[in-house]
Amino acid sequence: MDPWNDISQQIATITQQKFFIKEKKPLTGGCINQSFKISNGAQIYFVKLNTPENLAIFDSEADGLNEIQQSKTIRVPNVICMGQNAQSAWLVLEYVTLHSATQNNAEKLGTQLAAMHRITAKQYGWKHNNFIGNTPQINTWAHNWIRFWQENRLNYQLKLAAQKGYGGKLQAFGERLLAELEHFFLDQPSSSLLHGDLWQGNYAFDDSNNPIVFDPAVYFGDREADIAMTELFGGFPAAFYSAYQNDYPLDSGYNVRKIIYNLYHILNHLNLFGNSYRPQAEHMMATLLAEVRS
Repeated sequence: MDPWNDISQQIATITQQKFFIKEKKPLTGGCINQSFKISNGAQIYFVKLNTPENLAIFDSEADGLNEIQQSKTIRVPNVICMGQNAQSAWLVLEYVTLHSATQNNAEKLGTQLAAMHRITAKQYGWKHNNFIGNTPQINTWAHNWIRFWQENRLNYQLKLAAQKGYGGKLQAFGERLLAELEHFFLDQPSSSLLHGDLWQGNYAFDDSNNPIVFDPAVYFGDREADIAMTELFGGFPAAFYSAYQNDYPLDSGYNVRKIIYNLYHILNHLNLFGNSYRPQAEHMMATLLAEVRS
C-alpha cells in the first residue's frame, strides 16, 4: 500500500488545507530512514519513511523536537504529523533549507545551546525511553547521575554487545570501568536538557542564519555529554566552543569525562554497525582505566 495518499490526507487534515503531492524528491544523508522532500507547488514538507514497526522511533523523535521547541532556546523543525499504514511509518516535518556554519552563526549556536543546557530537571532521565539511532535508549528517572550513566548507558550497551558476541577484552574492560566510574566525578552535575545525539550531521543553519538542530535523542543529564559528542565524528567550529565556554564554562575534568560520554556512542555504533568500532571502544576504556591507576 503506497503511503503517499495517506500522508497527503493527514497533512491536509492537520493543516486544514488541501494537499496533493506534485513533487516528491528523495534526499540523502540518513542511514536508518528514507527521506523525501514533498511539495504541492506551494507548501513543502520533509518526510521520513520507515517500516510500520518503527513508528515508535518517529514518535520519540517528535516528542524530543517538541521538548526542545518548548525550551525556546534553539530552533527545531516543526512537527506536522506522523502515522502509519500497512506498508510504512512516517514522520512529516517542516521543510527547512539548510546552510553550513560561519564564524557568526557558529557563535550563535554555542550561545543558544548554553541557554538550552540551563533548562534543568530535578532528576536525570526523561518521561519515557527513546532511541539513539534505532537502539532503545533507557531514560528511567534517577537521582544519581553516576548510577544513571552506569546502568542506563554504558552497561546497557555492554549487555547488547555481549548478546552480539562481543566478549573478551571489551567486556573485561567494561566491567572494570563500571566499577571505577565514581573516580571521574567530584559531585553530581546539573540535570540539563540535552539534545542527546549532537554530532555534526544533526545541526545546520536556516535562511536567516539561525541555528537549527534535529534528530534528537532527548533526556535530562550532564551537559558535558552533549558537548562531548560535538567533538566526535568531526567536531564543531572553534567559534561554537568559544561562545559556549564564554556563556557556560565547562567544569574541570571534562577532557577526561568526555571519553566516558563518547564511549556510549562508540559502543552503540559497535552494536549497530559492527566490529570495526570495537578497537576504538577498547582503546577508550583502556585510556580511562589508565587514569584510574595514575
